[in-house]
Amino acid sequence: MAHTRTPRVVATYAAILLAGVIACAAARVGQSGASRLQIVRADTAALRRKLDSIADAHHGVVGYSVIDLETGARINRRGDETFPTASLIKVAILVTVYDLVAKGQLALDDPLTVLKIDQVPGSGIIQFLHNGTVLTVHDAAWLMSTISDNTATNLLLDRIIIRRVWAKMDSLGLQHTRVHSKSFLRNSSIAMDSSVKYGLGVTTPNEMAHLFELMAQGKAVNPAADSAMLDILEHNTTDFMLQRYVEGARAAHKDGETDAVRTECTLWYLRNRVVACVMTKENKDQRWILDNEPQLTLANMGLTIINAFGGVPPAPPST
Repeated sequence: MAHTRTPRVVATYAAILLAGVIACAAARVGQSGASRLQIVRADTAALRRKLDSIADAHHGVVGYSVIDLETGARINRRGDETFPTASLIKVAILVTVYDLVAKGQLALDDPLTVLKIDQVPGSGIIQFLHNGTVLTVHDAAWLMSTISDNTATNLLLDRIIIRRVWAKMDSLGLQHTRVHSKSFLRNSSIAMDSSVKYGLGVTTPNEMAHLFELMAQGKAVNPAADSAMLDILEHNTTDFMLQRYVEGARAAHKDGETDAVRTECTLWYLRNRVVACVMTKENKDQRWILDNEPQLTLANMGLTIINAFGGVPPAPPST
C-alpha cells in the first residue's frame, strides 16, 4: 500500500508547490504593477515655488528639504544651513541606540532605574513616576520618540554617552548633526559654545532629511532596526505641524519645539514615499498656542507637499 500511495503524495505535493509558486509570482507582478501605477511624478518646480512662497511670508527663518524616494527628486531651501533642532535631535539618539544594540553593546531589555536626580521638566511622564522606577532601554526609546520624554532621553544618553551619537552621525556622513547635552541640563554639554547657540542639538534640513532617507532604505543601522525605529516614529503623538491638515496620511515623524523654534521631519507613505523636513528659527511669534505662526507655516507646508504627491492615498481594501 505504501508503494502505491507514494507517487500520489509526491504528485499532490508537487501540484501544491507549483500552485504556490504561480500564486506568489502573480502576487509579485500585481504588487509591482500597482506600485508603478501609484507613483506620482510631482512637479517639483511648482512645489518649490509654493513652499518658497509660504516661507517668504513667514516672520522668521525657514529651511526645508524634500526627497521623493521613488524618483530621487530633491528640493531644498537653506538645505545646508544649520538650525536648532529642539527635540528633533532625539532621532539621532534613537538611531545610535539601535546601532549599539545591533553591535551587541546594548540590549533593548537592559534595565534603566529612574532616580529623583534624573527627573527633568518639560515633555514626558517619567518625571512624575516614583523614585526607583525601572524601565528598559526600549521603554525609554519609545517614550523619547513618541511623547518626546526628556527624562527618557537623559537616561539613554547616560547609558550610551553623547560622543557616541556624534560618532554614529559622522559614520553616516552627517557632520553637522549633533546633540550637545542632556535635556534641561546645559552643564552636561560637551560643546558649550554650540550648545549656547543652538540648544539641545543642531542639524541641517538636508542632513536630517537624509537620516530619514537612510532609515527608509534600511541603511541607517540595518533593515530590521530601521523598520523598528520607523514603527516607533509612526506612533509619535504630535499632529499640529506638518501632520495638521493631512489626516489619514501614514507618517513616521519627529518634531521639536522651543520658544523661537518649530521643526519637524517626516517620512510619509503616500503613493510615493516622501521625506520632508521643515525647520524654523528666530520666529517672531513665540506664543505657546495651537495657531501660532510657525506651527501654521509648517501645517501649510505639509499640506502643500502632500497635495504635490497626489494627496492622501485611499486606504487599502480590507481583506
